[in-house]
Amino acid sequence: MTDTVVIDTSVLISAQGPNREIIRRCLLGEYNPVMSNALFQEYEDVSKRENVLDICPLSQKEVLELLHSFYSVCRWVPIYYLWRPNIVDEGDNFLIELALAGNATHIITNNIRDLLNAELEFPGLKILTPETILQGE
Repeated sequence: MTDTVVIDTSVLISAQGPNREIIRRCLLGEYNPVMSNALFQEYEDVSKRENVLDICPLSQKEVLELLHSFYSVCRWVPIYYLWRPNIVDEGDNFLIELALAGNATHIITNNIRDLLNAELEFPGLKILTPETILQGE
C-alpha cells in the first residue's frame, strides 16, 4: 500500500538530495501526494520568487515542467473543514488541514519544528523530514 503524503513547499522547492528523492518517488507512484488550492498557490508563489530562481539549478521553463509533472500525480482534495491546531507558524495550518482532508499518513517537511508543537494532536498523522521517511521512519 502506498502512503498518502503532503509535500511541504520546503521539500519541493529545495529538491536536492533527500528532497529530490521524495519528489522522484511521488512521480514514480511510490507516494501518493495530495494537493489543495492553498498548497498549489504557495508552490506557485515560491517557485517564482527571484531569490529562489537565482539559486535553482533549473531554468524557469524546467521549473514549470517539474511543477506540472508533480501536479499531474497529485490528488486534488477539497477542504471543507478548517482545523486550527495552533502551530507556531499559523500560516502552515493548511498543511494539517490538507493531510486530514486527504487522509494522508505523513506530512513531509524540512520545517518539522513549526508543525510538531500543535495544540491539537492527530495520532494517525506523522510529520517527518525527507531523511527520516527515506530511512523507514
